[in-house]
Amino acid sequence: MTDTPLADLSLEDLRIALAPAVARAAVFDGWSEEAVRSAALEQGVDEAVALYAFADGAMAMITAWTAHIDAAMVEALPAEMLAGLSIRERIRRQIRFRLEAQAGMEESLRSALSIMARPLNVAAAAKLAWHSADLMWRQAGDRAVDYNHYTKRMTLSAIYAASLAVFMDDHSEDKAESWAFLDRRIEGVMRFEKLKSQLTPKSNMHFSPMRLLGRLRYPAH
Repeated sequence: MTDTPLADLSLEDLRIALAPAVARAAVFDGWSEEAVRSAALEQGVDEAVALYAFADGAMAMITAWTAHIDAAMVEALPAEMLAGLSIRERIRRQIRFRLEAQAGMEESLRSALSIMARPLNVAAAAKLAWHSADLMWRQAGDRAVDYNHYTKRMTLSAIYAASLAVFMDDHSEDKAESWAFLDRRIEGVMRFEKLKSQLTPKSNMHFSPMRLLGRLRYPAH
């Protein structure tokens, strides 16, 4: 996170810096101009500047909140720290960090999810989910470039979305139900990936037209 004075930040960086305060205010005020005003007052930012930064409305505020969580996650869980853990644990820690970053702001989260589900915002919401899932996989060391690149991110987006839904309504002590749910979902995906790798034919067993033509031209002796 930046140590630059808020007054010296670009509008994009200002949005991200103000986002946690906006999210806290959104618990009571929703994702509204009133929440922005409260955040500006809390952070000592000129109200007019803050309102201008979020002139595009609620989705701009939610996008900035997501970006803030992304940046905080990378800072708290750098790739080199995660490198010594299993893939399962790398993913689990990142999702848990993200959920814990939203603790106490469940009403803001509920409102944000409702706003993102609106038809006009679905595409932008999907882009946010994809970016966060891609970031988590890259932090986890994934370098896949084949179809697995896409399936991994789609699966992780689904796990995170489901975990958010549980977390939002979890009233158990220390969010125990959320962590148990997260562990079950990750375990299920890991079992599926293991089975998929066992069922997927090896590359040298795939039918190759070029190999067949080569054998027809140069038959084995």
